[in-house]
Amino acid sequence: MHGPRSILLEPRKVPLGGVRDMDVKRILPDRELPTIGPWCFLDRFGPNDVQMRLFPHPHTGLQILTWPLVGGIHHRDSVNSDVVAERGQMNLMTSGGGVSHSEYSVGDGPVTLDALQFWIALPEASCTGTGTFEQHSDLPPVALPSDDGPAGEAVVVMGELAGVTSPATVHHPTVGAEIRLEAETRLSIPLHIGFEHAVLVVDGDAHVAAKEVPVGSMLFLGDSRDRVELYTEEGALLFLLGGAVFEEDLVMWWNFAGRNHEDVAAAREDWESQSGRFGHVVGHGDERIPAPPMPAVHFKPRRRRAA
Repeated sequence: MHGPRSILLEPRKVPLGGVRDMDVKRILPDRELPTIGPWCFLDRFGPNDVQMRLFPHPHTGLQILTWPLVGGIHHRDSVNSDVVAERGQMNLMTSGGGVSHSEYSVGDGPVTLDALQFWIALPEASCTGTGTFEQHSDLPPVALPSDDGPAGEAVVVMGELAGVTSPATVHHPTVGAEIRLEAETRLSIPLHIGFEHAVLVVDGDAHVAAKEVPVGSMLFLGDSRDRVELYTEEGALLFLLGGAVFEEDLVMWWNFAGRNHEDVAAAREDWESQSGRFGHVVGHGDERIPAPPMPAVHFKPRRRRAA
């Protein structure tokens, strides 16, 4: 699938339940479009008044990017990280051959929490070795000149936008940026013509490439665009994501990503047997989220269905 597109992706509510006891709004993977560049998963958890207690759980084949909007998220992991991320700070955990982590809301009771969490598929060459973690608190801004109204502002979270590069580690050509527009603004942002892109409307009202996009939805733009026009009447908060098409086979199940069924089955077995592959999350005892039973199907790589 090549060339410009205009495909609206709408969120669906997913109850997490159990120790998490909260709903999220999931927009990726989409049945028709499982990846956008290497971006393969997007949840928004909030805004909710919740006490989040996401016990230690594993990941393979992924980078986990957490971008808080409201409230703090306490992250601990098996590479000895113990940090709180708040608005303007980005957490990025890279699985390597296997990593585990926990995520808690801050405090002893329900708090208002809102955040975006993305998964970014790792190429085969990056799917081995020790996991890593980085937090970035001073991501670079970009001024976006307007065609009409006030100038816009972006924060480059991953990759490069308009000649400005994030310090975050990338393993596949990628871009991710938060964009803020004031009321009555029309502008266009430069795009890498070889990437495919999408724009998520986090808050406010927005037209993306002349199409109205509701809050919580995302417009997939395809590739072969060197710019995209944005317009808002009342003001908007957006998130641009994209990258080079992820050409490798991708099998995703539960918290694992691999190239085939055997990859995710082996990861599940290693987690359930507590083999040591995923380490131990700092600050936790025996608390952990068990893997669900493997379905009685043979997983196949995800394929695009969107025209």
